Formats: sequence, structure tokens, C-alpha cells
Amino acid sequence: MEKEAKDKILLSAAGILAGAANGLFGGGGGMIVVPMLVFLLGYPPRRAHATALAVILPVTVISGLIYALYGSFPLAEGIPAGMGVVAGGIVGALLLRKVKNGFLVNLFAFIMLIAGVRLLFF
Repeated sequence: MEKEAKDKILLSAAGILAGAANGLFGGGGGMIVVPMLVFLLGYPPRRAHATALAVILPVTVISGLIYALYGSFPLAEGIPAGMGVVAGGIVGALLLRKVKNGFLVNLFAFIMLIAGVRLLFF
């Protein structure tokens, strides 16, 4: 199988896993997409993070709408949190351009580790 076809299959698999994680957990697709892009497809970390954000946005919107339709999305809390997420997303995207790839990988791994430990023990 040629590399381009294999990459498309891997990208599709990453998308399916990210979409399932996002729908099931209400987020977390980036923890699937970023490592797949970096380690399986050889993307530079900065490009992997930017790509993950771009592909996860529509999935997040759709998942959010489904949660809202089922009454699981409290607007009184969700709208202010959403505004904070937008502001933080802008700041994060601007910082992404300035952060070195090695630091980015280590920071992402550290955050994933802390989140995993917290979920296991707290």
C-alpha cells in the first residue's frame, strides 16, 4: 500500500476515534488525534496540535448540539464557559506559534499524565 493511501486510512481512523471520544466523553479527541499525527504520521507537534483543533471543532459543535437537544447542556453555565474557552483558544493559538516543539510535546504529555492520574485516584 502506498504511503498516501496508508496516511489517509490512519487519518480516518484518528478521526473516528476522536469523534467517538468527543461524543462519549464530551471532549478529549485531541488526546487521540495529536499522538496519532505526531507518532504515526510524523507531523511536527505544532502542526499536529493545530490540525487537531481544526478537525475537532466541528465535532465539538455537533456533540454540543446533541447534548443540548437531550437537555444535558445547561445554558446558564455553558455560555460563560464557552466565552472563556474562545478567549483561551485565541491565547493558546497565539502561544502555539511561539512555543518550541519539544516543550509542546512535554507539556502535552505532562497534562495528559496529570489528567490520567487525577481520574484514577480522585
